[in-house]
Amino acid sequence: MDVKQILQNFYKKLRNLWNKGEIQRSFRISYDVIWNIILFFIIIGFIGLFLGLGVGAGYFASLVKDEPIRSHESMEKAIYNYEETTKLYFANKKYMGDVRSDLHREEITLDKVSDTLIHAVIATEDEYFNEHNGIVPKAIVRAMAQEALNSDTKTGGSTLTQQLIKNQLLTNEVSFDRKAKEILLAMRLENFFEKEEILEAYLNVIPYGRNSSGRNIAGIQTAAQGVFGIDAKDLNIPQAAFLAGMPQNPYKFTPFALGGELKDKEGLKPGIERMKVVLKRMQEENYISEKEYQKAVSYNIVEDFTDKKDSSREKYPYVVKEVQNRATDILMEHLAKEDGVSKKELEKDEELEKKYKILAKRDLKMKGYRIYSTIDKKIYDSFQKVVENYQHFGPDQMKEVKDEETGEFKNIPDPVQAGASLIENKTGKVLAFVGGRGFDIDEYNYSTEVYRQNGSTMKPLAGYAPAMEMGYIQPGTPIADIPPRGGGGPKNYGGTYYGLVSAREALARSYNVSADRLYREIMHTNPVKTYLKKMEFPKLKAEEGLLPSTVLGGLETGVTVEQNTSAFGTFSNQGKYVKPHIIEKITTKDGKIIYEHKPKPVKIFSPQTAYLTYDMLRDVVRSGTAASLPSQLHHSAVDWAGKTGTTNDYKDAWFIGTNPNVSLGSWIGYKSNKSLNYCPGCSLSYSQRNLKFWAELANAATAINPELIAPQERLKRPDGIVSRSICAVSGLLPSELCSKVGLTRTDIFNAKYVPTKVDDSLVGSGGSGLVVVDGKTVPAGPKTPKEFVKAGGGFAFNPDFIKRKGYDYLGDLSQLIPRRGNPEVWGKIGGAKGQTSSAIKDTGKSPASPTSVNGAGNKLSWGKPSSKNIVGYRVYRADNPNGSFSLIGSTTNTSYSIGGKAAAYQVKAVDYFGRESSSSKSVLIGKPTETKQKKEPSNDTEEKKNEEKDKRQEKDTEKKPESNKETNDQNKNEPQKDKAVEDDKENSPNKPDSNDQDSSDQDEKEVED
Repeated sequence: MDVKQILQNFYKKLRNLWNKGEIQRSFRISYDVIWNIILFFIIIGFIGLFLGLGVGAGYFASLVKDEPIRSHESMEKAIYNYEETTKLYFANKKYMGDVRSDLHREEITLDKVSDTLIHAVIATEDEYFNEHNGIVPKAIVRAMAQEALNSDTKTGGSTLTQQLIKNQLLTNEVSFDRKAKEILLAMRLENFFEKEEILEAYLNVIPYGRNSSGRNIAGIQTAAQGVFGIDAKDLNIPQAAFLAGMPQNPYKFTPFALGGELKDKEGLKPGIERMKVVLKRMQEENYISEKEYQKAVSYNIVEDFTDKKDSSREKYPYVVKEVQNRATDILMEHLAKEDGVSKKELEKDEELEKKYKILAKRDLKMKGYRIYSTIDKKIYDSFQKVVENYQHFGPDQMKEVKDEETGEFKNIPDPVQAGASLIENKTGKVLAFVGGRGFDIDEYNYSTEVYRQNGSTMKPLAGYAPAMEMGYIQPGTPIADIPPRGGGGPKNYGGTYYGLVSAREALARSYNVSADRLYREIMHTNPVKTYLKKMEFPKLKAEEGLLPSTVLGGLETGVTVEQNTSAFGTFSNQGKYVKPHIIEKITTKDGKIIYEHKPKPVKIFSPQTAYLTYDMLRDVVRSGTAASLPSQLHHSAVDWAGKTGTTNDYKDAWFIGTNPNVSLGSWIGYKSNKSLNYCPGCSLSYSQRNLKFWAELANAATAINPELIAPQERLKRPDGIVSRSICAVSGLLPSELCSKVGLTRTDIFNAKYVPTKVDDSLVGSGGSGLVVVDGKTVPAGPKTPKEFVKAGGGFAFNPDFIKRKGYDYLGDLSQLIPRRGNPEVWGKIGGAKGQTSSAIKDTGKSPASPTSVNGAGNKLSWGKPSSKNIVGYRVYRADNPNGSFSLIGSTTNTSYSIGGKAAAYQVKAVDYFGRESSSSKSVLIGKPTETKQKKEPSNDTEEKKNEEKDKRQEKDTEKKPESNKETNDQNKNEPQKDKAVEDDKENSPNKPDSNDQDSSDQDEKEVED
C-alpha cells in the first residue's frame, strides 16, 4: 500500500469521527478542564495578592506604629529648623560660640536660586518631583529588589521629599523601620507643603563637602560661593550641573582638599565625570538642548573654581569640637534613657548607639541647647599663647602620606605636636588644655583624642603605688637594680645597673630595671585590672596587667594626656580618682536643666599609699629626673610632685605634675612617631624641651589664678604615716652590725607595714669576719685560722640573706653595691668585689702542697696548688735542710719576703677548714751554717738560759713575719684594685637597644648633665 492510500484512509476515519460529533465532544471536555484550572490559579493569585497586600500593609503599619502623627506646625519647624543652633559657654557663662561653628551655611530663598540649578537637581535626584505625592512606588520596589538581590547597581529609591525627611526628621540608619517612617512622613509632608517649599528646604540643608578654605559647607548658596565664588542665582549650566552632582558624595566630588587647596587632575576627575552625568540627565529630561549639552560637556569647569582662601575658623576650634563631642555623648545617653534604653545596651549594640548618636547630633543642631563648660577662658587663652610663642618644640620633619581621594603618596611637613591638660583634683574639672599647635595644622586634639604610650609616667600608677598598697614595699625599701637571672629584660639608660637602691631613689631617677623587678613581684595580682581600670583608661586591656612591659609604659594602644593627668590627681586626692569632665551643665534654651555633672570619687588607694607615692614623686622634682624644673617656675616653693616619661626611641616626652589643688600634664611628640632625639642645633634635650614647655604653662596659669594653681600649703599628711629607721641593705629594722657599718636610713612608712624583723643581711666584725677563698671574699668559718681573716674585721653580705632574697645567681655580689651615694660607707663591706654567695663545701681532705718553691734575693715564691678552698700559706725556716723547721709567718699571697737571712725554707698550704698540707720541697737561700752537735747543758741554770734565749729569738721572728704579712697583704690588694678596674671595663654599659619592647628611659641623663 502506498503513502497516498494511507492518507486517504486516515482522512475517511477522521471525517467519520467528526460527523459523529466525537471530536467536538472531546474538545469541549478538555477546554472545560483547562479553563477551570486557569480560573483556579487566577482566583488563588488574587487571593494571594490581597493577602500579600494585607500582610504588607500590616507589616508597614507595625513599622510605623510608634511614629507620632505629626502636625503641620511640628513638621514645618522640623524641616525649616536649620538656624536654631546650640550655644556654647566657657566657665562663668562666658559665651564661646555655636556648636555648628565647624559647618558654614547661608540660608537662601528659592527665588534667588538659578532655574538651571533647580532643573539640574530635579533631573538628577528626582525626575518625577513635580508629579509624585512624596514617593515613587516603582522606584521603591526597584530599590527593594536591588537590595534583596544584593545588586551591585543600586539606583536608589528616595525622592527629594524623602531625602529632606531623612535629613531633618529621621536618621541615616539603614533599616526597614526607618524606611517605612520615611515613606509615611514624605507623603504627609507633601499634603502639608507646596513643592516650592519642599525644594527650598532641601536646597538649604543638603551638604556640599568643603569649600576653598577647607570648611565644611551646606546649602546651595554657601556651595555656590564656596566653590565658584558667585551667588546661586548666577550659576551657568555646567556650574549648576557640578553642584547638583556633589550631594551624592560631597567629599569625593568637592574640588578642594582638606586644607582648601585645589585637588590635582586625578582628584578633580570624579567631580567632573559626575557633572557630565548630570548634564546628560538634563538633556534627556529636555531641560537643555543637545547643543547646550555639547557646549557644557566641553566647558572647562576647572577655570571657574575659586582660589584658596584663608580659613575663617572660629577662635576656639579645639574647645568647640571637644565640647560638641562630649555633649553629643551626653545627649545620646539622655535620649536613649528617655526611650528606656540603658547605657549598657548602647555599648553592646553598635547600631543602636549609632542611631542615638545621630539623633543627639541633630538635637544639638536644632534644639538650641545651652552648654556650659568647665574651661577657664583666661587660662585657656594663655595656654594658646604659650604654644604659639614657644621656641623649643624642635624641628619639623617630613612624612609620607597617602591621599585618600587620589591614592597617591606625597611628602608633607610633620611638626612636633603638643598636648596638655590642667585639671582640678577634687572636682575633675578640666580648666584648660592644649589641643595641638594649630587647628589649621592638625584637627586632632592631642590632649583628648590621641593615644600614646606613656613611658615611665606609668611606674607610680602601675608599679610603686600598687606595691605599697599591698605591702610589698615602702619608700625606703631596697630594690635590687641588678642584671636579671638569665639575662635579657629592660635596661636603664646607658645600660648601667645601680645595685641596692631604695624605692624612693629608683622612682626619682626612673630606673627601668628596678621598676621591672618590682612589677614582676606583684604582676600576679594584675594591677591593671585591680587599680588602673578603675581610673578609666578605656584603651588599656586587663591582660596587659600580666605583661612586665606595662609598668614601663609599653602599652598596646596607650593613654591620652587628659587620662594620664587625671590619674596622677589620685595621689593628691587621698587616693580617690575623680573622672575628668568638660561639660558642667546642659540646659534647654528656656533654662531647663537636662544634665548637670556631679563628681563621683572612686577609691583607688588608701590615703597612706597616696601620700607616700606623692612624697616619692616630690623627689622627682627635688633631685630626680625633673630637678631642673623648680628653677624655671615663678613660684618655686609650690609643693609639686610629678614624673617624667620617655618611650622607645624617644618618640614621646611626658611630664605629669600634681599639687594639692591641680594636676598639669604635658606631652610632645611627632604624629608620625619619629624620634624627638633628632634635634640638630637644639640647646635642650627632648625631655628638657617638654619640661620647659610644662613650666611655661604652669607659669601662665599661675599668673591668672595663683591661689588655685600655686597653693601655699603643702599636701596634708594623713594619719597612719610614721617615720622609722631601717637597714639600707634589707629594709628591715637595723641590726647592731648594720648600724656599725653606717647603713641605717630613715624614711616614712604606712604604720600598717612598718618592719618588725631585725636585719640579718651582713656578717663581719661582731661576727666571724672575712676571708679570701680562691680569690673570693666570704665570711670566715669557725675553723678558719684567724691569721688569714682580714685585719680590721670587715663586713660582707650574709649568704643566708643572699639566698633568701634570690640574689644567689649573681657571680659577683659587688653588683649589689649602689653606684650612687655614700661609697665610703658601702665600701666597708670589704671585698664585696668578688664576693659570692656560694657556700664553701668541705672535701674532707688536706690541701696539696705548694709547687715550684724557689727563692731569689730576699723573696721566697711558689705556685698555687690545684686544691680548692685555700685561704693562705704558712712559711717555715730551718738553719739548714736537715735542721728543725719552725713557723716564721703566714700570708695570703704566693710570695713572702724573708729579710735576706740565709736558711732553708718550706711552705705549707692552709684551707678554709684549718687543714694544713704537707711541706713543700725545701729550698736553700744563701749559705746556711753547718749543723753542729748540740752539747748537753752542764747544769739547770745554763739550760734555763738557753731556753730563754730560744724564746726571745722565736718572739723576734714572730714579730718580723707579722710585719711582712701586712706588707704582703697590702701588696695583694693592689692587683685586686687593678682587677676591679678591668671588671668595670668589661661591664661597661652599652646603649640600650632601641628596638627593646620595654620602654627605655633617658630621664636621669638630665640629672647627670
